[in-house]
Amino acid sequence: MSQDVDPNPQEDEGGPDWIAIGVTIAALVLLVAFSPWVLNFQLGFLIIQVVLISIVIWQACDPFADAAQWVGETLRLPGSVRGATLDAVASSMPELFSGIFFVVVAVMSVPSDSLTEMAQTGAEGYGSTLATCAGSAVYNMILIPAFCGIVISIYRKSQPTVDVEPEVISRDGMWFIGCELVLIAFLFSDRMYWWMGLVFIGLYIGYIFHLFVDAKRYQRAMDAIHAHLGEVGHDTPTEQIVATLQEENIKASHMLVEKIKNSADEDDDETDSAGAFYGMFDIPLNGLTATLVLLICTGIAAISCYWLVEVTNETAHVLNVPVFFVAVILAAAASSVPDTFLSIGAAMRGDDSGAVSNVFGSNIFDICICLSIPLLVNSYLIGWQPVLLVQDGKPIEGLVDLRLLLVMLSAITLLVLWHRRQLTRGKSYFLCFLYALFIGYAIAGSFGFSIVGMLGL
Repeated sequence: MSQDVDPNPQEDEGGPDWIAIGVTIAALVLLVAFSPWVLNFQLGFLIIQVVLISIVIWQACDPFADAAQWVGETLRLPGSVRGATLDAVASSMPELFSGIFFVVVAVMSVPSDSLTEMAQTGAEGYGSTLATCAGSAVYNMILIPAFCGIVISIYRKSQPTVDVEPEVISRDGMWFIGCELVLIAFLFSDRMYWWMGLVFIGLYIGYIFHLFVDAKRYQRAMDAIHAHLGEVGHDTPTEQIVATLQEENIKASHMLVEKIKNSADEDDDETDSAGAFYGMFDIPLNGLTATLVLLICTGIAAISCYWLVEVTNETAHVLNVPVFFVAVILAAAASSVPDTFLSIGAAMRGDDSGAVSNVFGSNIFDICICLSIPLLVNSYLIGWQPVLLVQDGKPIEGLVDLRLLLVMLSAITLLVLWHRRQLTRGKSYFLCFLYALFIGYAIAGSFGFSIVGMLGL
């Protein structure tokens, strides 16, 4: 499936990202204008903090993503593999740090050294971790493709739809569903053991190996295309090149051939750089600076996530609702801001498959790493006891419904993406409607509503 790159002139000019600055200012103005602080000053102040945290995380992950992309290009990784690995890790750092801090803050809040009390509070902390990662997975799976589809339909007139390569859905989508099913199977127990974290890590290693094999195949195709173009010239029709390489058992897509042809005509004199603080500062990238950018941005994201955990816990206390439901909405949305802008940016550059594979890759990383590391940390802090998924003898409130919603929403979204392997504006609006239903459930659930209870299951 051919995807013509439709570059955005504004992105190539450098300088401040005025669109991002405008989005930030508009968000803050609307927040002040419509904040509930008129009714509850403390609640309004907490919501303002969440918005500020989202902005800090966004700006920390922007240069991280640029550095990660530079590493991916240096290693000659295909867009779908880079989106599923480097971009996904870059945008999922907030979920990882939030999950660790939810557990550590909960366990360390116990005044005594009683492992029983620490296990009980640790269970609540890990429940918030589950809510953040699951809520982020729903956000990533539904809203990010929807936002990409809406933005592309408005700004990319030459190709107003997001076209997804079948391998993105068949590879990344199926790995996501597989990891999700393992998670749901574990959640049907009333406790999680440390070895389950190792199972998730093993799944992620298998996923990375699959991507490694695809990356090697992609690199062989690139080398073959370059060699063939050197023999026959760049004016040779793309279809002829693809057909010739197929006879040599080399799978080369039309999109890859066109990309290599176009790259020969581009000016390679531009210095690779990472844009920091809304693009106002450019950091030239090489091995040393890229490493520094990755480390510094990771530190900023970690501090921001600790702040986010504290605000989430305080918001639940002010509203007098379980932390689980606040984490599903606030923590999940705040930690998913980098994924949103990273995917939209990839789609605007014409890398539709990279934009969608970032969504799947982020969700796989959330399940396999962002849940396993906090699980291992929690298990270590409570003497390797199992992490209970019950409170007062009952399942953590909202957890049972979340298992059902994850399966339903994931299946519906995959069907939407699989239909013609294309995301239109109409489909994007439908996905937004699905997320609105999810938010409605989270709000109703905080007041005691249960889907499972309503169905009598």
